[in-house]
Amino acid sequence: MFLANLVAQLGIIVTGGLVRVTGSGLGCPTWPQCVPGSYTPTYEQAEGFHKYIEFGNRTLTGVLGVVALLAVVAAYRATDRRRHVAPAAWAVLVGVVVQAVLGGLTVLFGLHPATVATHFLVSAVLVAVSTYLWRRATEPAGELAPLAPPLVRRAAALACAVGALVLVLGTVVTGSGPHSGDADTPARFGFDPRTISWLHADAVMLFTGLVIAMVLATHLVAADERPKRGWLLVLVVTLAQGLLGYVQYMTKLPEALVVAHMLGAALLVVALTMGTMSLRGAPSA
Repeated sequence: MFLANLVAQLGIIVTGGLVRVTGSGLGCPTWPQCVPGSYTPTYEQAEGFHKYIEFGNRTLTGVLGVVALLAVVAAYRATDRRRHVAPAAWAVLVGVVVQAVLGGLTVLFGLHPATVATHFLVSAVLVAVSTYLWRRATEPAGELAPLAPPLVRRAAALACAVGALVLVLGTVVTGSGPHSGDADTPARFGFDPRTISWLHADAVMLFTGLVIAMVLATHLVAADERPKRGWLLVLVVTLAQGLLGYVQYMTKLPEALVVAHMLGAALLVVALTMGTMSLRGAPSA
């Protein structure tokens, strides 16, 4: 159930990306109803196919809530790990409720890029918590021992902080580009897309350097293989996401690559969370 919760959190980011690149963000122009007087799309709506895409994304949010609730139940059934996984499971459930409200506010504010960016960033946090929940449930019960020196763990925290900055700047790039989420009345930040894109790229380069440093550090000082594998995975995902970002920029942001880049950002959050968690674990037998 914990893995299903993580997959669902990744799925809502992909469907949110589809809403954005198809200009379907106001396919259901009201909230919580789709149109005044109906919670579902109606034949008479003027939004065309956009209403079905937006309604589908709203429906998936409901599924997400059910999965998150089942994850809470599963957390309490894991009696030996309950105190480690139950708070994370509750955090995901509360986060899904917050996301539903944020989604409504995003519609009510006419897809203002700040609300759209916040919507995505909260999803990224939920992906990180869901990854922790899934991985912690597979670890032995009890406290986990450090598998790397304190300096390496502090460097990992710095990499996470810069990774968060990369995500924030990525939302500003998207909020300054052509895919506003609405086909008729685009809402933009007003920044120069080229300038903000290169600022984002600079942050990515800094992040990549930190990840390479973590790979080298774990191979030099970590006796256990888990940190080495964990940060090598972060590097692979980082390089793939960076390549995708440059291809996306050079090809003028085609819709399919925009959605793929959003999924890549979510997978980077998964890898970064797993890499950070790999710095602690049960001692090898």
